[in-house]
Amino acid sequence: MSCCALQITGLIFGGVGMVGTLAATAMPQWRVSAFIEGNIVVFETIWEGLWMDCISQLGIRLQCKFYDSLLALSPSLEVFRALMCIAVGLSIIAFLMGIAGVKYTRQTKKDPQGISVFMLTAGIAFLLTGVLVLVPVSWTGGSIIRDFYDPNVPAPLKRELGAALYVGWVSSALLITAGTMYCSFWCLADASPRSRYLSPSRHRWQKRDFAGGKSLSLHAYV
Repeated sequence: MSCCALQITGLIFGGVGMVGTLAATAMPQWRVSAFIEGNIVVFETIWEGLWMDCISQLGIRLQCKFYDSLLALSPSLEVFRALMCIAVGLSIIAFLMGIAGVKYTRQTKKDPQGISVFMLTAGIAFLLTGVLVLVPVSWTGGSIIRDFYDPNVPAPLKRELGAALYVGWVSSALLITAGTMYCSFWCLADASPRSRYLSPSRHRWQKRDFAGGKSLSLHAYV
């Protein structure tokens, strides 16, 4: 029961992390315009994401525009796009493997090696997804904080941390937690058959001497 609860909990964490990864990839609120220097009345808010820029006017009207040319993008943005897309694909694969592992565990409990294959694959995929999400989100957050406190950067170009970054951080934590759970379950499933084979068991062998005398009793421990 504890193993099933561990699997289901990891699957829930992984599913929420998968949805969060997809949301963080699509959300335009990666970099948000910073209102500094005593500006109280602000009519426009600028959002910068991986795929588009948006301008929100008084929270009522929202205008978004996709980036026109891929060649005009910065190399870091192209890398972040690739990492997040790979993370989305890996999270889906990990979630499907987690579902297959839970179903396989309920259907058959006599093949721990087969169960451990699903668990190990799902755990590694979840861990890789969490790391892939963490890299672009943390890199973007660090650059925003560095530019915000840099006096050489003009005030209109300074940005704040957007909601997509927080979604990415939470999703990364959930994915890494889910991967750790599944890897722990794999260790438990892999250790159970070993303990069975390594446990001391006595086997008695009967062997008669050539002269037809008393039988010799040999004890072997495996």
